[in-house]
Amino acid sequence: MLKYFKLVRAGNLLFIALTMYLVKYGLFHPFQVPITLNFLGITLLVLAVIFVAAAGYIINDLYDVKADQTNRPDRTLVNNQISEKTAYNLFFIFNILGVLLGFYMSNLIGRPGFTAFFILGSAALYIYNSQLQQTLLVGNFIVSLIIGLVPVGVGLYDLLPAITPENQATQSTIFSILVDYGIFAFLINFIREIVKDQEDVDGDYNAGYQTLSLNLGKDRVNKILAVLSVLPIAFLIYYIYEYLFDTIAAVMYVLLLLVGPLLYFAINIWNANKKKEYTRLSKLLKIVMFFGLISIGLLQFILI
Repeated sequence: MLKYFKLVRAGNLLFIALTMYLVKYGLFHPFQVPITLNFLGITLLVLAVIFVAAAGYIINDLYDVKADQTNRPDRTLVNNQISEKTAYNLFFIFNILGVLLGFYMSNLIGRPGFTAFFILGSAALYIYNSQLQQTLLVGNFIVSLIIGLVPVGVGLYDLLPAITPENQATQSTIFSILVDYGIFAFLINFIREIVKDQEDVDGDYNAGYQTLSLNLGKDRVNKILAVLSVLPIAFLIYYIYEYLFDTIAAVMYVLLLLVGPLLYFAINIWNANKKKEYTRLSKLLKIVMFFGLISIGLLQFILI
């Protein structure tokens, strides 16, 4: 059973679920904004997203077998611990369940067109892995965009249908907070995806992929990553100055758990060269993402 949890990246799926529940119960409920979904509704939405994400992880492993045999041979599951046929069957099952649940939830809130988010997300992950692996930065962008849409998606399904002329200003403010979190998640994940390309450059070369690392070389990409890391740092500094300056605890949280690690990343990525260095910096960005997104649940203690 453990091998299947590894195949679908169970830890990442739990983080997605945590983020979505935090949006509802750490942001919407404390601020008593009008909402659409009850506990069962948000749980079905979480499951729909998790099923599509799990399918995305599986198809990624199916098409990355050759690269993974070089990059992480001890962690390659497909054709070692799980047959290719089984992996494909699970991919189709999770995709079908995710899209069907997405269709049900979209109709439940009276927005059937929202089903397109699940169909397009599923299709984008499949097309990227099967056909666009050799297209520069496309995969980095698609994966990061989907991650950035996770908090926004809760707003689309739970917040948007409850908007009326009377509460529009409040709902718009809350939704803008979700968009800001989405932008932050996109930026961090986009940088992390490129760091992972730096880490996996040998396997990507053998598999014939086109990555920034293979086209420009590690040294130049390090400099690009250092410059890119300034964007989320500037984003956070702006937020401190604009919204959090009067709350010392919030300022310390952002500085110590988000800005500090990002500054460490910017300094250390400049001269990184070894695989273990990129692995460490990739994990650091994952930690930054974690502390950034769970802060959704802390806003009730800051803004009320």
